[in-house]
Amino acid sequence: MLFNSIEYLIFFLIVSILYYILPYRFRWIMLLSASYYFYACWSPKYALLMLLSTLITYLSGLLMEKETEVKRKKLWLFMSFFLNLSILFFFKYFNFTVNTIERLSAYLKFSISIPNFEILLPVGISFYTFQALSYTMDVYRKDIKAQRNFGKYALFVSFFPGLVVGPIEKSTNLLYQFDENIDFDYNRTKDGLLMMLWGLIKKIVIADRLAILVNTVYQEPQIYYGMPLLVASIFFSFQIYCDFSGYSDMAIGCAKIFGYDLMENFKRPYFSQSIAEFWRRWHISLNTWFKDYLYVPLGGSKVGKLRRYLNIMIIFTISGLWHGAAWNYVVWGFGHGMLQILGYELKSVRDFFVKILKVDRQTFSHKLFKILVTFFLVNIMLVFFRANSLRDSVHVLRKMFRMNFWTFFDGTMYRLGLDEYDFKLSIKLICFLLIVDFIGEQINFKEFLLKQGLPFRWLVYFIGIFSVVIFGIYGNNEIVSNFIYFQF
Repeated sequence: MLFNSIEYLIFFLIVSILYYILPYRFRWIMLLSASYYFYACWSPKYALLMLLSTLITYLSGLLMEKETEVKRKKLWLFMSFFLNLSILFFFKYFNFTVNTIERLSAYLKFSISIPNFEILLPVGISFYTFQALSYTMDVYRKDIKAQRNFGKYALFVSFFPGLVVGPIEKSTNLLYQFDENIDFDYNRTKDGLLMMLWGLIKKIVIADRLAILVNTVYQEPQIYYGMPLLVASIFFSFQIYCDFSGYSDMAIGCAKIFGYDLMENFKRPYFSQSIAEFWRRWHISLNTWFKDYLYVPLGGSKVGKLRRYLNIMIIFTISGLWHGAAWNYVVWGFGHGMLQILGYELKSVRDFFVKILKVDRQTFSHKLFKILVTFFLVNIMLVFFRANSLRDSVHVLRKMFRMNFWTFFDGTMYRLGLDEYDFKLSIKLICFLLIVDFIGEQINFKEFLLKQGLPFRWLVYFIGIFSVVIFGIYGNNEIVSNFIYFQF
């Protein structure tokens, strides 16, 4: 059941109505049932897997809170992480590890054979596993008390708006919201619906249209060079942003209608002026998880420079592997770690040239230059994220900048899955997205809109709805329904 489907719309309407009809003490039961039904629509047996992960972390929390000896508390913490990460490893990384060992053995001229398993990756396993483990760590640190009500804890792990693609919530933020008695609020509901509409526009109107050209080129990148590869890579940068942030907006909007606050997951990342800033704006919930539960325990930035850089490389390499069981994801994460370290190391060089050239860092032109450089670097690294293999990634990077501008005039760009109308519309939609994000850098656009008069607000609402219908559902004959991050 996809967020951008009629089935989900019906499901969400039924759950919302029941939520406010039922007495307060029964609402969490209804939400828990709805969440497991939502997940079981993909695979009922993997809903049992999520229940197992929930049970392990729930019991670990109770056992840690009961213990007085630090060693035994660490033992239960270790067992919780070990069991959950073992499940994640088997379903997501086992075959990847086997294939890597076999290739390495072949390279070293000795034979080794390990059986592969036909494993279907459970939807959202990386997300709910990390959310459950955050609870375990929070109990160990005594940031929260262990939840006694297993049902409410199970709802924290499985809450359907953010279940399969996040945001990855911390227990300190979401868990105890389920204890609150929430009344229907018109303004909060209107706010949530507006966020859901904006998420749908980003997903259906923009991301799914861009995906057509991106998939055409990246399916067989060897037959292209120059502008088709460059345009496809730029389109993918905006596709994945609209796809993922669109889901996050819909998830946050859904939760808001029920009265719950999920954390912001994206903050206009393509207006970042450095790689470090980009990662403070992109997939914020995952980066917060790595910072709080891995980077800080490793010493964070309170250690020597070399150790700090090592910590950064560990975080980003693991982040790359978290995204996918393939070496191109590892290279993508490793590359971002290297770029961040280079940014720190070259700061003195940048300061020197700024002083010599008497550059005013507050000018629009200087900020724009840094934004363009950051976007260029992010776009280069996203080639590894999108390509089907490392070999394809290398080909794209080698051939991408062989300029053949005539392809814009000989019709080549209109034979990559999008006709002339949709190709030009795609460019206009990217510009529209950037304008909206630019305005969002200056003001809170959502609050600004909600303060306007009724006729203006409803005009914007109808434009948004008709955009989804005309340019999305009926205007795009090859809609890509699945969200990119479902595979993670």
